[in-house]
Amino acid sequence: MPRLRELQQAFGSWLQFDDASEIAALVCANGLAGNRRVQIYRNNLLVTLTDALRAVYPVVEKLVGDGFFRFAANEFIHHYPSRHGNLHLFGHEFAKFLSEFAAAKGHAYLPDVARLEWAQHEVYHAVDHAPLAPQSLTAIDPDRYESLCFTLHPARRLLYSPYPVVRIWEVNQPDFDGDQTVDLSASGNCVLVLRINGAIELHTLARPEYRFLATISEGKTLGQAVEAALEQHRDFDLNHYLAKHVQNGTLVEFNLA
Repeated sequence: MPRLRELQQAFGSWLQFDDASEIAALVCANGLAGNRRVQIYRNNLLVTLTDALRAVYPVVEKLVGDGFFRFAANEFIHHYPSRHGNLHLFGHEFAKFLSEFAAAKGHAYLPDVARLEWAQHEVYHAVDHAPLAPQSLTAIDPDRYESLCFTLHPARRLLYSPYPVVRIWEVNQPDFDGDQTVDLSASGNCVLVLRINGAIELHTLARPEYRFLATISEGKTLGQAVEAALEQHRDFDLNHYLAKHVQNGTLVEFNLA
């Protein structure tokens, strides 16, 4: 007879699709075979995790259909089992999974749609943060501005896709009643996902603005961020974009490198 810890570990492994024979042999039948009894737990796990994925990825599900989504979810759960008690953390590898999933190869844009939906999920559940007081920057010697390192608000995510993922997402919303045509050859999107007053917003950015924020998010200095933006467009207006992202709460802290 295995010890309790060994039994618990074996049961947990079985829930993640290991062979159930060892566990089933230890279950009292009592009118229902042991393997049938333990199968109930696996079915409940699959239903719970599939529903969790549906809640996060409704557009992906709409794009591929219910049957395909359930098939993909089953495969995903098998290869990326939940490792946390908090279901909000489950599913972050789904975009990576879709990019490697042979059955989804005909939908090259699908992983980026999943990335966009996961970004919204993270932003929705992110902690709040006090805004940056604009006057705090006036205390900094202008000669040291290029050494400033900013922090992005926890409820902000940046995403680049070579596909028009914002358009794909928009036309697949439940209340969308316009033209559903999507030109997949159209320009891709640089997106800032943000939460303002509890609502999730998608802001498409110009490439220089995106590179500016992405460089800052990597922990680089303001000077390095400006250089990255200028590589995209020589007329990048630092004052405009710095003021914009302080005012909309994207930049919330700074220090001097």
